[in-house]
Amino acid sequence: MKRTATLLGATGLIGGHILDFLKKDSAFDEVRIIVRRPLKIDHPKVKVVVIDFEDEAQFKSAMEGSDVVFCAIGTTQKKVKGDKKLYRTIDFDIPVNAAKHSIKYGCKQFLIVSSLGADSKKKGFYLKLKGEVEDALKEKVHSPVGFDSLSIFRPSLLLGDRSESRIAEGIGQFFSKALKFLIPGNYKPIEGKDVAKAMVEVAKLDKKGVEIYHYEEMEGLIKNEK
Repeated sequence: MKRTATLLGATGLIGGHILDFLKKDSAFDEVRIIVRRPLKIDHPKVKVVVIDFEDEAQFKSAMEGSDVVFCAIGTTQKKVKGDKKLYRTIDFDIPVNAAKHSIKYGCKQFLIVSSLGADSKKKGFYLKLKGEVEDALKEKVHSPVGFDSLSIFRPSLLLGDRSESRIAEGIGQFFSKALKFLIPGNYKPIEGKDVAKAMVEVAKLDKKGVEIYHYEEMEGLIKNEK
């Protein structure tokens, strides 16, 4: 049975690769991209939906008909100029509201990019926030009318070309690639493309409950694709 995939964060590193994989995958006959600004994509499977994420009616309507939701949305301190309230609006409110609205229309599967070390009990802003998002989404699974499946992907340092320049991160990527063999287990850097591929592969599996994927699980999912 073919399905409709809804994607949030299509302009980011992982989201862009998710979109590329979904366009080529015959398991999905429609790919809906939810964005805040117009995005020009000419592909028969892709439908671009422009909304104001703070308009609940628009957001709810955009999620109608979703069979599976991919959430790769996120921001940086640089983009929000240190505004933690705005950061939370993007990284917490949008994913949680996407889950809430898609559930109302019967969506049963949600996949999200989080971060290695995410924990709502942490003191640091970023990892604490990511943990709070995970906790809020887990509640949607345990609800009687919630998701059947929640898949959380926790990469460490992401490798790949981004639309914005991050000098410090670029240096980190260089050394991480060179010294990857010395980095233990789940702390190894991973290509954004590989995270995206793992997410699309999981979306085609009959998973139940909450599943968390770190480096080794993600690499295991795509090892036959390399």
